[in-house]
Amino acid sequence: MLKVLKFRYFLLALVLIGCGENPEKKQTDGSINEENATQKVVLDTDKKVILFYGNSLTAAYGLDTKEGFPNKIQQRLDSLGLAYNVINSGLSGETTSGGLNRLDWVLNQPVDIFVLELGANDGLRGIPISETMNNLQRMIDMVKKKNPETLIILAGMQIPPNMGEDYTAQFKEMYPALAESNNILLIPFLLEGVAGIPSLNLEDGIHPTAEGQKIVANNVWEILKTIVLPLQKTEVNEEVSIEALN
Repeated sequence: MLKVLKFRYFLLALVLIGCGENPEKKQTDGSINEENATQKVVLDTDKKVILFYGNSLTAAYGLDTKEGFPNKIQQRLDSLGLAYNVINSGLSGETTSGGLNRLDWVLNQPVDIFVLELGANDGLRGIPISETMNNLQRMIDMVKKKNPETLIILAGMQIPPNMGEDYTAQFKEMYPALAESNNILLIPFLLEGVAGIPSLNLEDGIHPTAEGQKIVANNVWEILKTIVLPLQKTEVNEEVSIEALN
């Protein structure tokens, strides 16, 4: 019961912070602008690109971006000798509507793996499931249209029952439904093992600490590794087995 209450507090607070995000802090919260996004690609054009597209969770709100899960993924890839550049395109307070509006610019750069982490702010604001689902679908379609070879991973989220049991259940089911209908990979719940645990969240009680971000990174890696290890197996070293890279 205590865990349920903590989880409800975590996500209820998130909507308050998400709605009241200070635009002037977006860049310092880990979001990207045109200049640094371009720099990342130009530095290593020989590497494949993984783009994390989401809200404050992806942006590593309240932390140095080096402590966020996207950078933890970059460190894991580097340690395995896998030729990937990770781009953090997280924007604090982002909804699926906002994400849809800025996606066209983001896709101007080449992307090999696209990790879509949006929807939580929609759910906490009570936006109709059909609207959120439609926005997510349109983003998936845009990525596929831009480059049919881009692999997409959808990060699942959950919300407390404040909006009613039906809405909560439909929101949770939306992610696996989209993943199945689009034949894309799914991270069942991005914040598994972190949401509602005070020691793994900042003082605001809603954003992961550096330790919490490590757990989120592991949740992401469990799915991401099924793509990057097989893809890179022959490119890195044909004699290195997938098991040896785990």
